[in-house]
Amino acid sequence: MKFLFDLLPVILFFVSYKWADGNKEVTAEWLTHYVGFAVASGTVVAKQAPVLLATVVVVVATLLQVVILKAARKPVDRILWASLGVVIVLGALTLWFNNEAFIMWKPTVVYWIMGLGFLLTEVVFKKRMLKQMMGGQLDVPEAIWTRVGWAWALFFVGMGFLNLYVAFVLYAGNTDAWVNFKTWGTLVLTLLFIVAQGVYLSRHALEPAAEAAPGGGQ
Repeated sequence: MKFLFDLLPVILFFVSYKWADGNKEVTAEWLTHYVGFAVASGTVVAKQAPVLLATVVVVVATLLQVVILKAARKPVDRILWASLGVVIVLGALTLWFNNEAFIMWKPTVVYWIMGLGFLLTEVVFKKRMLKQMMGGQLDVPEAIWTRVGWAWALFFVGMGFLNLYVAFVLYAGNTDAWVNFKTWGTLVLTLLFIVAQGVYLSRHALEPAAEAAPGGGQ
């Protein structure tokens, strides 16, 4: 359930973009009427309408995530706070300049923040956040946890660069292709990496200590 809750902004971004892409004129008129004040020119052009609507939706969705967690008196993850800050700043720039390039940077910035977080938490301070998340289900050597921490940090850094490559090189000027990659490509890559990490950790799991025989050692 938490997985779907975390994915909600991504899903809504994709759905709203696809709907607006098929209704560009209507979307442009609606955005101009309701959020034209946030656009430098005061008018949203049809070509930019889909990504601008998706940007508005993802900002609102991320904000609602924080509000819901606060209302339920549940802790708000630091990465969610960071994601909210990044999406508000880059979303505002996207709207003001009527340019999708800013929101395209959002995944990269969030990935790099997460990578830095893993590096500091797992490698530098050795707090073993991953071990805590797994509920202590796996007992592996400390050196393995350090390697896994490095792997996650490098994974997120790499994903950040991959997002920039897809957005501005591989599919430069093709927002639709970037949206598809952002939604499905990154999800598949992340799931594959999680599976690989699970296999790696299971291979290095320590055997539980054998129980002493009855009456032994007395």
